Amino acid sequence: MDALWFRPGASPREEIVTAITKRSFPSPLDVRSPAGAEGWQKMYPPYLLFSAENSEWESAQFWYWDGMHRPDVEYPFDTLVHEAYMMSVSAVVSRVFAIPGAKSAASRVLNGRLYLADIPFTEEAEEVRRLPEFARRAGHYFENWEQLNANWKAKVAALTDELAAIRVPELPDLEDETVVTSGRGFSSAHVLLDSFARAVANLFLVYQYHFEMLVLAYVAQLNLHELARAELPGLTQHALARFTGGVELEQFRPDEELKRLARLALELGVSGELRAGGTVGEVMARLERHPKGREWLTAMEQVKDPWFFVSTGTGLFHHERSWIDDLSVPIAAIGGYIERLERGEAIDRPRSELLAQRDRVTDQYRALLPEDRRVAFDEALKLARLVAPHMQDHNFYIEHRHHTIFWNKMRLFADRVVDAGLLDTQEDFFYLNRWEAGQVLFDTANSWAQASPGLRMRWRSLVCERREILDALRSWVPEPAVGAVPTHLGGLLTAQFGITMDTVQRWLDGDENLDVDELTGTGASPGVVEGPARVVLSTDEIDRVADGEILVCTATAPSWAPVFGKVRATVSDVGGMMSHAAILCREYQIPAVLGTGAATRLIQTGDLVRVDGDRGSVRILRRAA
Repeated sequence: MDALWFRPGASPREEIVTAITKRSFPSPLDVRSPAGAEGWQKMYPPYLLFSAENSEWESAQFWYWDGMHRPDVEYPFDTLVHEAYMMSVSAVVSRVFAIPGAKSAASRVLNGRLYLADIPFTEEAEEVRRLPEFARRAGHYFENWEQLNANWKAKVAALTDELAAIRVPELPDLEDETVVTSGRGFSSAHVLLDSFARAVANLFLVYQYHFEMLVLAYVAQLNLHELARAELPGLTQHALARFTGGVELEQFRPDEELKRLARLALELGVSGELRAGGTVGEVMARLERHPKGREWLTAMEQVKDPWFFVSTGTGLFHHERSWIDDLSVPIAAIGGYIERLERGEAIDRPRSELLAQRDRVTDQYRALLPEDRRVAFDEALKLARLVAPHMQDHNFYIEHRHHTIFWNKMRLFADRVVDAGLLDTQEDFFYLNRWEAGQVLFDTANSWAQASPGLRMRWRSLVCERREILDALRSWVPEPAVGAVPTHLGGLLTAQFGITMDTVQRWLDGDENLDVDELTGTGASPGVVEGPARVVLSTDEIDRVADGEILVCTATAPSWAPVFGKVRATVSDVGGMMSHAAILCREYQIPAVLGTGAATRLIQTGDLVRVDGDRGSVRILRRAA
């Protein structure tokens, strides 16, 4: 395809390379663990750890902390998610589509945090040999994108339905007689173990689908960016981002349904019942008593599946519950929209305005191109716009809907272990990694079958020890990077994370050269505003965000869309121009400065801050008492 001329990995500015190669990041094996965390490595499978056996290779790579997707210490069980997605994305890059720019990607856990590395080509000739394969294979997908995307949705929906249908049986004192009369031939113990294996396999397969098209979508975006920068030297990042703005996304649908329910509450006269406060049960009871309340509740029931299958976080962790599990989150958001509507405020996303801006900016820059370069630009632009929805919508289908069902299945397996007396609480199950979870489930099934005790003290003491280790690991401030200092950056992951050579320089400088009153990062969404800061360190704190505040966080998730209707700007520690946070902030037209590295450490809730999304800077104007 003529539009696919993408050649990432261009040489960085020489003065940056010369300056930073005089300094270094710590070797991963030299990083010390905090007191009380000794032996943390035993919590994780050995293939996730830095090792002396592979130290020569590992120390030669540039490893950066994945604070965008994995900002907290890894619960041992939850690592199975990034095991699944890192194997998938790596295979797509290296073995399926032969993506140029980086050979693959790798991951390791260090002091309980996930670190990633884009694996570069060792020889330029190797990359050149792959280019024809990439063009042919990617070209097939791009030329048949709409059909393949529809097929993708059907595959993921079918796989999610299979997951939902997996039965997690209780282990009865005596099997039902139908086990005999039907000639079934196997016990509930077999079903329990088989169900766990199938649920885990289902997760790994859904991540194979996850990156089937997503990596190519990022390639198409980078392709447009590289072409535009080469042909339009004066092009700004913000103008470039507008080229693909205003797309209609299913990722916005849950938030749109909340707005629709808010309007319906006003029409039916039940807004007071929703805003009167109290528990979800109390709100529901008030609505049941209201003459029009049942009509509103019926409308909500009709949209809950699938649009309330939305995690309050990324969906990647067992402790992040979804709207469908806890209606207090959507009910509170609906109440917020009702208040804004009553004040006469507009709550709709300004899509028509975004599309007008998109077309105006695109036409202005296209006019600057030489006539013979406009066809290539038009093709690259058309391709980037074609794939743009998938970059966001995949998130709803997998991280939210599929994972909501997956984590709830895992809680049922945890309940079976608790029922057997091998663990004390459901939460204890997640202190075991996925291989150990299989062992404790076998112990559960086997001790039931043999009417004998399982290893209760072993599992309970192991969980107790790990609870203390995880608490100790949370005191460690992650190194932004370990291993080798890169001489250039060209991988897809570093592009998504917004990591540039200037970022590397800031990390090498460290906090000693950091202005405690001003931070710099990526100006991911334009505009300049001032307001009080609200630091959010976990999804449990989202409901504290008030109208007119500046959201300061490690990273945001697409499910935070209702929050973007409240805040004046967003500031994050990690993220770049192509991250979910950047795209959402631009769509909601709020300024954003992402990838500051230290915003959550240097800014406190209540600080008055100025966010300059044009320059990519955040200034603390006045400290809170």
